[in-house]
Amino acid sequence: MEVSRCSWAEGSALMQAYHDLEWGVAVHEDRHLFEMLLLDGAQAGLSWSTILNKREGYREAFHNFDPVRVASLDERDIDRLLQFPGIVRNRAKIASAIGNARATLQIVEEHGDLSTYLWSFVGGSTIHNKWESWEQIPAATDESRAMSLDLRKRGFRFVGPTICYAFMQSAGMVNDHVVSCFRYQALRHSRPDSSPR
Repeated sequence: MEVSRCSWAEGSALMQAYHDLEWGVAVHEDRHLFEMLLLDGAQAGLSWSTILNKREGYREAFHNFDPVRVASLDERDIDRLLQFPGIVRNRAKIASAIGNARATLQIVEEHGDLSTYLWSFVGGSTIHNKWESWEQIPAATDESRAMSLDLRKRGFRFVGPTICYAFMQSAGMVNDHVVSCFRYQALRHSRPDSSPR
């Protein structure tokens, strides 16, 4: 039996699996949240399918998104990663991943964990929207603008309001599956995910 999905997910088997299993699932595990922040920042100017296809490369290059290990990388590591084909080889994006890891550690020191801080921008629970079509979904919201502003004040880069909203969608802070999608109701009644897939 054919199921109804969000239209953006029909491009490939990888995109479909990401849509069906991961997109919009509420994530509270710090390493997974850091992964999604880094990947959404890497997407700037590119398609999500490009980043999804390189996800395993990013896991290898950035120590499975352990912010402590990523924060310890230096200029020599940036030069090395610029030669690694498994990621987007852009110096500014690689450097921002390292800087964002260092800023993440500051947030953890201040708030106890990354999850508490990030989820505070949506009041601690998922916002369930009721979009009829993909075209209705905004590129940014007041919540993503507030997150972007605060992250940038803390030294994060590649965290504009649109990137932050994409992150909020991927981390399940908002449920932006269209109401006709089979995942919409499932996520309305699901429990938060606690571990990366």
